[in-house]
Amino acid sequence: MPIEQRRRLVTAVPGPRSLELASRKQASVAHGVATTLPAYIVEAGGGILVDADGNHLIDFGSGIAVTTVGNAAPAVVRRAHEAVQKFTHTCFMVTPYEGYVEVAEKLAELTPGDHAKKSALFNSGAEAVENAIKIARVATGRTAVVCFDHAYHGRTNLTMALTAKDMPYKHGFGPFASDIYRVPMAYPYRWPGDAEHVTDEAFAQFESLVHVQVGENQVAAVIIEPIQGEGGFIVPPDGFLPRLAQWCRDNGAVFIADEIQSGFCRTGDWFACDHEGVVPDLITTAKGIAGGLPLAAVTGRAELMDAVHPGGLGGTYGGNPVACAAALGAIEEMQTNDLPGRARQIERIFRDRLGELAQRYPAIGDLRGRGAMMAVELVRPGTKEPDPALTGAVARACHARGLVVLTAGSFGNVFRFLPPLSISDDLLHEGLDVIAEAFAEVTGD
Repeated sequence: MPIEQRRRLVTAVPGPRSLELASRKQASVAHGVATTLPAYIVEAGGGILVDADGNHLIDFGSGIAVTTVGNAAPAVVRRAHEAVQKFTHTCFMVTPYEGYVEVAEKLAELTPGDHAKKSALFNSGAEAVENAIKIARVATGRTAVVCFDHAYHGRTNLTMALTAKDMPYKHGFGPFASDIYRVPMAYPYRWPGDAEHVTDEAFAQFESLVHVQVGENQVAAVIIEPIQGEGGFIVPPDGFLPRLAQWCRDNGAVFIADEIQSGFCRTGDWFACDHEGVVPDLITTAKGIAGGLPLAAVTGRAELMDAVHPGGLGGTYGGNPVACAAALGAIEEMQTNDLPGRARQIERIFRDRLGELAQRYPAIGDLRGRGAMMAVELVRPGTKEPDPALTGAVARACHARGLVVLTAGSFGNVFRFLPPLSISDDLLHEGLDVIAEAFAEVTGD
C-alpha cells in the first residue's frame, strides 16, 4: 500500500520505540557510528519516512543524496526483486554477468563527453575515488594529486588525505597517504578579494601553488567536486572548472570530477559538469546511482581506464548483481520521469522560499546551489562569522517538527537540502514552512 504523502506526528520525535532502539544501538553499535536523528525508519517512499512510532517525516536529506529516485522507486524495486530471486552474488571477477556490463554501457552513454569510455564498478564513493587515483597514477606514471579546500572525498586512508575537514572525518586517524597537495577553492561567498574576480584569482593561486610546491610535470591528477558536498554546497563561479580541465589537458594531468553527491540528475543536469560542458577524464559516481543499494563507479576515457593491468582493479562485491539491477532501475526512473527537469522545478521552489526567508533573517548570509542540491549558510548578522550554534538549533527544531534536514560546511554552519526528486510540491512547501517555523522559534521572531 502506498505511503500517505503527508507529515503526521503521533509521538515526539524521536518517539518511545525509536528511543528503545537507540538504547539498543548504544549497547551494541560502535560509538563512532553516529546518527543525525535517531528516529528509526520502518518504511519510506515518495518524500516521506515512516518511523517505528508511526510518525511520518518529510525527507529533505535522501540518505545524503542517495535516494534521488525515492526510497522505493518502482523500477528499482522491480529490477532488484527480479535479480535477487535469480542469484545474489558470484563475484564479477570470477564468473561475470550481464548486469555489470549493462551498467558500464549506461555510464558510457550518460556521462559527459562523446569519446570512448569504460567503467569499473565498486561499492562506495570512497572506493571509487581511491581507484580513480590509482588509475591516474598508472596512466601518467606520476604520483602527485591536487585537491581543494573544503573538499570531501571519503573516509579511507587515501581519501581522508584528500578530504579537508578534520573533525569528525580525519581527527586522530593519521598519518595519511602522501603526495597530496591542497589548494584554495573558488568559494565566492568567502573569497577574500572582489567577488567578480574569484575565477581569475582562484585559478591564479592554483597555478602558482602547483608550480612552486609540486611541479606541473609531477601532477598525476587534479580532483574536484563540481559542487562541493560536505564542504557546504560550494558552487564554483562560472569558468573555474573549464580552466582547471584545460590546465590538465595542457599539462598531461588527469582531470577527475567527483560527482558522487552531485551526479545523477541532482543538480538539474545528469551531472554537475554538464552545466558548463566540462568533460572530465575520469568521473566518480555513487550515492544516487542505484536507488539506495551500494554501488559506485569510475568511468573515463578508455585509454586511461585500460592503463591498469588485469587484476589491478576490482573487489569481491564491486558491481554486485542486485545493485547493478537497482542501478538500471534508477536510471530507468530518471529517464522516464525527466528527473533533471524535476530537479530544476525543485530549485525554483527552494530559491523563492529560501530567498524570502533570507530577507527576513539576516543570519542567512548566502543562498546557493543548483537543482535539488540547495543550501543556506548561517552567520552572525552583519558579519561572515560562521554560526554553527544557530545552525544546530534550527536543525533540532526542524527534526522535532518532523522534517529531516542535514547540516554541512567546514564550519558546521550550512543547511544542505537534498530532497528526493520523487517528492511532491505540497511536501516541499510544507517542509519549507517547517523551516520558517524553526527559524522563528529559535530566533524568537
